[in-house]
Amino acid sequence: PDSTITIESVVCGPTDTAIILDDGRCFVSGQNSKGQLGVGHKSAVTSLTLLAENIKSIALGSSSSAIIDRDGELYTFGYGGSTLSGLGQLGQGTADEHLTPKLVESLIEDGVTAQQVQVGEAHTTVLTNEGEVLTAGAGSYGRLGNFDTVDQLFLEPVEILTSGTSQISGGKSFTLGLKDGVIYGWGRNHKGQLGTGYGLAVDMYSQSEVPGPIEADDLANRKVTHIAAGHSHAACTTEGGELFYWGLNVHLEPDLVTALLHTRIEKVVCGQDYTIALSEDGKLYSFGSGSSGALGQASVKLLNEATLMEALSEKTVSQVSAGWKHAACLVEE
Repeated sequence: PDSTITIESVVCGPTDTAIILDDGRCFVSGQNSKGQLGVGHKSAVTSLTLLAENIKSIALGSSSSAIIDRDGELYTFGYGGSTLSGLGQLGQGTADEHLTPKLVESLIEDGVTAQQVQVGEAHTTVLTNEGEVLTAGAGSYGRLGNFDTVDQLFLEPVEILTSGTSQISGGKSFTLGLKDGVIYGWGRNHKGQLGTGYGLAVDMYSQSEVPGPIEADDLANRKVTHIAAGHSHAACTTEGGELFYWGLNVHLEPDLVTALLHTRIEKVVCGQDYTIALSEDGKLYSFGSGSSGALGQASVKLLNEATLMEALSEKTVSQVSAGWKHAACLVEE
């Protein structure tokens, strides 16, 4: 191996993992049960395998995935959906599956390039370089954000977020967008993951078909800098380095993590019922469900309070990613 090539990013999906090298090569491994790794089959990929070159970013879903190349072109692959689960999550105009990356030609026809992509259980969300949000796939739970619950086979604009959006983050069946320091959420809300607060009763049918701002009192005078959506909860960081989280039927609106007020939190990731925060000095703190071992705390116990990850306390962490039941990080050498 060429020692001058370094890992630029690591991405954990629900059941899979990807790394992108600084030369643009992307490698994948994992369960691949629906062909979501794009390597031409649906068998497990047990060691890191080259998927593509010239790649800027990748989003791994539970049944499909997407990559953006360094020219801003979007490719999707994996399961195309069904009438039962919802159709069109690949944004290719059909429900066909694609076992290798396929260019999303409709974006090129519209002269649009992709800045970010997020892949949920049955829908895909794209942030364009113009700051517009596009969605495709299953319409149930309102996860496409278009006042409707009808499936979309092509990526269509989300009417409320046509410009000025700076970040998107997708959970299993809900999505968050960040615009001018304010978080917007849409889709499923059965565990309070949209952060809409206590005025709205949350039950298994709760949802929002249109992006709505999170207007929690605690966030009112704070500018949000980074958002993260997990399986059924979410979190954000503020300009002041504070961490908030909500969902899991625990907090129905953003709740300040007071245990971390002693440090500045810059980034956060959310898995399935657990959260990992990255501080500006490169330390990791984790809390939530420990059953999968993803908290990195040498224990499978539930942690109610954000706790320093001791195993990495001598390292400087530069990036972290969380799947449903596994996590990964990059450290500076």
